[in-house]
Amino acid sequence: MKAIILNAGKGGRLGSLTDDRPKCLVEVGGRPILDFQLDALRQSGVRDLVMVIGYRDAMIRDYLKRYPEFSVTWINNPDYAHTNTAYSLWLARREMTGSFLYLNGDVLFHPELIRRLVAAPSCNPLAVERKRCGDEEVKVLLSGTRITAIGKEIPPTEAYGEFIGVARFAGSIGSLFGATLTDVVERDRLLKNYFETAVDRMLDQAVFTALDISDLPCIEIDFPEDLERAESTILPAFAGC
Repeated sequence: MKAIILNAGKGGRLGSLTDDRPKCLVEVGGRPILDFQLDALRQSGVRDLVMVIGYRDAMIRDYLKRYPEFSVTWINNPDYAHTNTAYSLWLARREMTGSFLYLNGDVLFHPELIRRLVAAPSCNPLAVERKRCGDEEVKVLLSGTRITAIGKEIPPTEAYGEFIGVARFAGSIGSLFGATLTDVVERDRLLKNYFETAVDRMLDQAVFTALDISDLPCIEIDFPEDLERAESTILPAFAGC
């Protein structure tokens, strides 16, 4: 199994913290976010990486030299400043062969999350935290465990919870996924959309399920207050899992 990790954007909402480094190398408790993700993948036996990079890409390439056990395919998004995750994942569409993990590069999570995704018997599980959401989160609607809608535009009062940006997808939907991303990017020119736009369009053609990880500490780090919470609350909770 491989992992596709999106690390192209600058993460400008973190302010000066990303002026001199990419977002995935911002530190939590003295370690870059990327460290925690790579440790979790390594513990689950995942050694093949597809890294989509852009902003300060050389720093990420250099950092991965510390992890020689990983085989890395590099994909560059030179238009990172004007695009979003739909475009970055579209660039990696030819790597959607066989079952693969998907990770947003700014998510801090406990290693157990990857183990659960790898072991999940359900089709195309997406890690979902059941919570009261706001407008900013990527939210999901469910029928049982099947996802029936996904996106930021879902009314918070109707949402089951937040998709945290980590998932496992079956190789059997690779061609459909790639074609749908191509529609989003090339036909509709939705270059600033999130990749969940493509997932939402596929919901009537393939089964996507919610894997409830609400008992595990995790956080997507977008703003300085997220980083503060990651250090004060989320990271200390790792010891209790």
